[in-house]
Amino acid sequence: MPRTAAIRLSWVHETTPGVGRVMFHMTALADAAAGAYDGMAPFYDRFTAHHDYEAWTATLEALARGHGLVGHRLLDVGCGTGKSFLPFVRRGYDVVACDISPRMAALAAENAPDVPVHVCDVRALPTLGEFDLICCLDDALNHLLEPAELTEALTSIAANLAPGGVVVFDVNTLATYRGFFASTAVEETDELVTIWAGRSSPDAEPGALAEAAFTAFWSDGECWSRTRVTHVQRHHPAHVIRAAIAAAGLECAGVYGHGLDGVPHPWPDELADSKTVYLSRHAR
Repeated sequence: MPRTAAIRLSWVHETTPGVGRVMFHMTALADAAAGAYDGMAPFYDRFTAHHDYEAWTATLEALARGHGLVGHRLLDVGCGTGKSFLPFVRRGYDVVACDISPRMAALAAENAPDVPVHVCDVRALPTLGEFDLICCLDDALNHLLEPAELTEALTSIAANLAPGGVVVFDVNTLATYRGFFASTAVEETDELVTIWAGRSSPDAEPGALAEAAFTAFWSDGECWSRTRVTHVQRHHPAHVIRAAIAAAGLECAGVYGHGLDGVPHPWPDELADSKTVYLSRHAR
């Protein structure tokens, strides 16, 4: 993996091959999610190539502005390879980003050399600034397996939120755990084969743990190699999320559901929508 461009540095960590010059703020809380995305990082953009981040983030931004967002300072928590914040950069936002996976953060820094990218855990974010908009997208919070961790994460996010700022985050619905996490999907080219093997029950109950294995086989033209990682998530029912929002000193400003088309609507349906989107702000 190529080295990333140098970005505004506080502490440079150089011991992880391929990570390059990203800012580390890791704690003992880092867990299996970091390893899962480290292993998936080289294949993530190919695996999610069908996701229209430009349209989706524009929709989420419009929702946030409808709930009081002003300003253009964005913190993208769980930024992955940068696909979720690059549309905001193109729309003129001043962006800071972070991810728990050093390899995902390295790719984000490579894709956006002018964006400060940090490696840190959402449950223990450092003070990264005062942001008008904080996004935590692509079910990052579903990797937190206990309600107390949700509260820690949202409290950590709230500490970086400017007065009047808006937080936007999503979580997976029961329909996603009964469908995508209970099914197998294979994509194949001449040099790459990816397999998503869901291990969850098609009858998963609210609050259930869900597991899936991601396997990639790739060729360098002479031989094939394999990477396999496991993703473990928990379905978070609405009452658990609302309790965590309140415990973090935030208030729920809006809740929307959407399917694979990314078009939100009020009154989310756990059995029909793929995601639920929450908007919150400092409690008044």
